[in-house]
Amino acid sequence: MPFSNKRQFFFIILTGFFVTNAIVAEVIGGKLIQLGPFVLSMGIVLWPVVFVSTDLINEFYGKQAVRQLSYLTAVLISYAFIALLLAMQVPSVSFSPVSTEQFNAVFGQSMLIIVGSITAFLVSQLVDSGLFHAVKQRTGDKMIWLRSTGSTVISQLVDTFIVAGIAFWLPGKVTFAQFINMSVTGYTAKLGIAILMTPVIYAFHSFFEKQLHLHHLTEKNNEQ
Repeated sequence: MPFSNKRQFFFIILTGFFVTNAIVAEVIGGKLIQLGPFVLSMGIVLWPVVFVSTDLINEFYGKQAVRQLSYLTAVLISYAFIALLLAMQVPSVSFSPVSTEQFNAVFGQSMLIIVGSITAFLVSQLVDSGLFHAVKQRTGDKMIWLRSTGSTVISQLVDTFIVAGIAFWLPGKVTFAQFINMSVTGYTAKLGIAILMTPVIYAFHSFFEKQLHLHHLTEKNNEQ
């Protein structure tokens, strides 16, 4: 194994999963889907997975690790934004299976979403991390569901309203009433997904502790 220990190995896996889901969620965000009674951006479906990854990293690697990873991911999302922007400026050849118009129609829809999401991502991740550790300091190693789902409930509220505000309301694409409606709808859907994924947190938590022998950081490290 090219890593010094299992703890490092699984941190790399969680990091890769975290970054990949964040970037993919941005790229597919321009597609609207029907989820039950809700019409949502496709990217919303993946964001609860990002927050689950955040909570696992918070639990086993500490708040500082989440902050550093959040900054890195914001930089990588910005890189993806620049790469897509440059790719949209290059015309397709006549025999390309994807024309310039088709390419720009798909990826052009994601541009403002990405701008809003970078801002929302950093703010919500810091909120999530802070709340997670605030609850943990009061409950110790008990009540995993409270610090995990509770922090996600608040951070996703912040995330949803910032994204919708920057991507749709501020540019004048929707009215204020529509902005509130789509934000509440998106938040409700993400909240439902987050609650449904609570058992996943417990499953991974148990797996990390019992199978990988990963233990919580010391209180000193958690307070960094």
